[in-house]
Amino acid sequence: MFALFSRKKKNKIIDLEFDESLGIPRHIAIIMDGNGRWAQKRKLPRIAGHKEGMNTVKKITKAASKLGVKVLTLYAFSTENWRRPDSEVNFLMKLPVDFFDSFVPDLVKENVQVNVMGYIEDLPKHTKNAVLRAIEQTKDNTGMILNFAFNYGSRAEILTATQKIAKQVVKGELDADAITEETLSDALMTGTFEKDLRDPEILIRSSGEERISNFLLWQIAYSELYFTDELWPDFNEYSLKQAIISYQKRARRFGGV
Repeated sequence: MFALFSRKKKNKIIDLEFDESLGIPRHIAIIMDGNGRWAQKRKLPRIAGHKEGMNTVKKITKAASKLGVKVLTLYAFSTENWRRPDSEVNFLMKLPVDFFDSFVPDLVKENVQVNVMGYIEDLPKHTKNAVLRAIEQTKDNTGMILNFAFNYGSRAEILTATQKIAKQVVKGELDADAITEETLSDALMTGTFEKDLRDPEILIRSSGEERISNFLLWQIAYSELYFTDELWPDFNEYSLKQAIISYQKRARRFGGV
C-alpha cells in the first residue's frame, strides 16, 4: 500500500514539473533493456519479460505520440542478439507477428506510421512478412513514426553506408572529394527521414546499464544521454516524462559556448 501511495505521489510530482512549453524532443531513441532481469526477479522465464516488454512498447508509443514526438526509435533486436539461446531468439522472432497483428489497428487509429531499420532481408520469413505488412498498413499515416531497430547494428549500418558510397565513387557517380557528413547521413538507414529528424535529441536506456551497445553511433553524436534503473517492463508514461524533464533542464551547445 505504501509503495503504491509513493508511486502515485511521485507521478504527481512529475506531472507538476512537466512543462510541454519547454520543448518536447522531436526524436527520442530508447534502448529497451531489462526484460530478462524483470522476469528473473519474478522467477519467470526470460520470454515472459519480453512479452511484458511489448506491452510497454504499446504504452510508450501512445504516450510519445500524445506528447507530440515526431520519431520514436526503439532498439528491439540487435545484430548481436542472434548469439542468445535458440529458444529465446525464436520467441523474439515471433513477437513482431503477435505485436503487429494486435497493435496495428491502434497505430492506424493513432495515426502512427511504422518504420523498421535493420537487415530485414535476413529475418525469418514469418517475421519479415509481419514487419513488411505493418509498414504497408500504416504507410499513409502522417503522425509519429514508430521506428523499430530490428536486426540492427550501428557498425554494420555505417559499413553498409560506406560500401554504398564507395560503389558510387567507383561508378563515377560521386567524386571522392565531394563526400561530406551529409553524404554519409543520407546513406544511413535514417536517411529516409527528414533531415532535422534523423538524429535523436535524447537517447534513453533502461535497466541501469550505461553503455550504447552499438546503437545509432553516428546519429547520437550530440544526443543527450539518459540512464534509468527502471527495467523496461516497469517503464511507463511518467518514466518518459521524467526523461524529458531531464532533457529540458540541459543546455545543448553542440560544441559551442
